[in-house]
Amino acid sequence: METSKIAYKPVGLVLGATGGLLAGVAFKQLWKRLGHEDDAPSATDEDRSWREILIAAALQGAVFAAVKAAIDRGGAVAAKRLTGTWPA
Repeated sequence: METSKIAYKPVGLVLGATGGLLAGVAFKQLWKRLGHEDDAPSATDEDRSWREILIAAALQGAVFAAVKAAIDRGGAVAAKRLTGTWPA
């Protein structure tokens, strides 16, 4: 494994954690706009329908995947610019 790829590992971990936090904030804002509520339903919330629970879970998964992909790609592009090699 090349040195630049090894050096990128801790950066990738920090970017991943940051991405998780950003995705959580983004999903919460999206849910407020779509659901007109502060919190998305929990899967064990007895008062919520299957439909509502599954829609919330699908949206949350899509937001997390999109944010993760954007941050991972941005980090890899930045690493390539700095080191001349692709980190993955």
